[in-house]
Amino acid sequence: MTLSYLDSLILGIVEGLTEFLPVSSTGHLTITEKLLGLTVDDPGVTAYTAVIQLGAIFATLLYFGKDIIRLLVAWASGLFSAPARANHDYQLAWAVIVGSIPVGIVGFAAKDLISGGLRSLWVVAVALIAWSGVMWLAERRHSMLTRQGLERGEGQVTLLDGVVIGLVQCMALIPGVSRSGATISAGLFRGLDRLTATRLSFFMAIPALTAAGLYELLSQAHHLKLLGVGPLIVGVVVSFVVAFASIAWLLRFVSSNKITAFVWYRVTLGIVLLVVLGAGWMSAT
Repeated sequence: MTLSYLDSLILGIVEGLTEFLPVSSTGHLTITEKLLGLTVDDPGVTAYTAVIQLGAIFATLLYFGKDIIRLLVAWASGLFSAPARANHDYQLAWAVIVGSIPVGIVGFAAKDLISGGLRSLWVVAVALIAWSGVMWLAERRHSMLTRQGLERGEGQVTLLDGVVIGLVQCMALIPGVSRSGATISAGLFRGLDRLTATRLSFFMAIPALTAAGLYELLSQAHHLKLLGVGPLIVGVVVSFVVAFASIAWLLRFVSSNKITAFVWYRVTLGIVLLVVLGAGWMSAT
């Protein structure tokens, strides 16, 4: 199977637009791949989906470069200096590190299921609808905590926040759930303000998506070559450009809007997908 440059351009745009929005990039890529006539559970296509996420990660590293360096310096300083551990960035860095471990373990252990059985549009449709309910409940919980004056900012993130958000991030291995939707929802349940929950979601995306992309790049090199090196490069570059703009927009959006704004879109897409699949107009894999 080969991938055209038009296909790679479209997939790069979809990845960049949806990676950090709580709408599920994997779900949208799976739908798009099916519309383009690709075999969604083909090893090469599955690997391509993971590898072009590296473009979005490069965008994250560029956008949050100063924050990332600040956290790394605080973490390294805290390892050798007791006074440096009083800097909250040290604890925030540990929250990101510890929170990134569960998805790596679960993702590796269930890699065959994730790239096989779960790569079904039935799964995507149900997950889009089901997790929308979690996002709605997260906003309800957040509103209650805010009224009680219990909302917390980035300077109050704890190691437990990282553990809880990291565990919930594992749900995003199900196509249709959305990694950002899972982590932001978990942050809101924990009482973090939307901007802090969203920034933490970005930070946790870096190790998780980088590991997944590099693993697929190395383990599926043969299949990726069959799709074409040129289209792969185009997909990564396009996703980088689009993701950078998407990050800037989302941070502005969540500062004054609820994530439930995405629920109606998710539910509508999920219902439409169920109807299309049920009518036999499109196969699930």
